[in-house]
Parts: sequence; structure tokens; C-alpha cells
Amino acid sequence: MNVIEQMRERLAVLAPESIDIGDDSHLHAGHAGARDGGHFRLTIVSPRFAGCRTMERHRLVYDALGPLMKQGIHALSITAQTPEEIRSTS
Repeated sequence: MNVIEQMRERLAVLAPESIDIGDDSHLHAGHAGARDGGHFRLTIVSPRFAGCRTMERHRLVYDALGPLMKQGIHALSITAQTPEEIRSTS
């Protein structure tokens, strides 16, 4: 199972309505820190983020990803929103 599949599996605990994961590793080829993991972009929509500030939302994501944050993921850009936030911008 590749890293993106593992990320999707682990993030399922947040009951997401949608997950979009992009792999930007190719943009960081040769970066010394990137040898142990890739560079990813995550957009996740979940009702679990309701009432949470940005840092709390990121902590929920980091906790869900667990050991992937130490091996498999070198850098992660996170956009975490509630379904209501998505609907209000549509």
C-alpha cells in the first residue's frame, strides 16, 4: 500500500466527507530531508472539525496519521474544513 492509500485509510477515523491528497514530492527532488518521506497537500472536509480552531484541526489530522508523520510524510500542507464552511463558500 502506498503512502497516499495509507493516509486515506488512517484519516477515515475523522469521518471525512471528502479527502483530496496531492503528492508534491517531485517539486522537492534533491531536498535532503525528503529522503525519508514525501511532500503532500491535504484538503479534508469533516464534521469533526466543527468548533475547532486551525491548530486543533491540524492536531486531529496529525494524530490520525500517527507514525506516517515520522516515516512516509516529510511535509504536509493541510486545509481542514467543516461541511458548513464548504457550503457557505459555494
